[in-house]
Amino acid sequence: MRLFETIKETVTVGQAAEYYGMKIGRNNMICCPFHNDHHPSMKLNTTYYYCFGCGATGDVIQFVANLFGLSNYEAAKKIAVDFGITPDKPPVIAALKKPEYMENKNRQKDLRECQKMVCEYLHRLEKWKVLYVPGSPDLPMDERFEEACENLSYIEYLADYLTFADEEEGFEVVKSMKETGYLEDLKYLSGPRDEEDTYEEAA
Repeated sequence: MRLFETIKETVTVGQAAEYYGMKIGRNNMICCPFHNDHHPSMKLNTTYYYCFGCGATGDVIQFVANLFGLSNYEAAKKIAVDFGITPDKPPVIAALKKPEYMENKNRQKDLRECQKMVCEYLHRLEKWKVLYVPGSPDLPMDERFEEACENLSYIEYLADYLTFADEEEGFEVVKSMKETGYLEDLKYLSGPRDEEDTYEEAA
């Protein structure tokens, strides 16, 4: 287990991606190597990656494992060899106090969950705006269509911001959403909805 910890504390996802030939663009975005991606949709944070296209996520070891079709242990050994890491090599993150490190890990987890919810809600609104558009001006407007019209622009902006903002900016957005209660609202908005279930059953 110490090998895994040393790898994750020493090599960032971005360093691994660059070493293995990925071209890193603005705001640490790359074309996802795990699906047919023509525009950069994968965000490389310090300790994890997340693809807004296919949902792929994980740490540096999982990234290399998926990239080369290896087990996590084989991927960790490959990284250790390629980056010259030995068991006695002091990890970069050792300078951080444990409480600070754990707090940062928790913030990263919250940010990933927030990014996922925003993407799921965005896809729902895009679908609703097409499916429930009124057939004529005389017909009553479906609540799902109204919700899409009201919220789509803001959710598109939020998705773009969380995609291209750096990690610290993302942390601040999540913190603000928690304080205002919008993060809880988003959990409901992006989660299972009776309105959607009704459509799925009818289909």
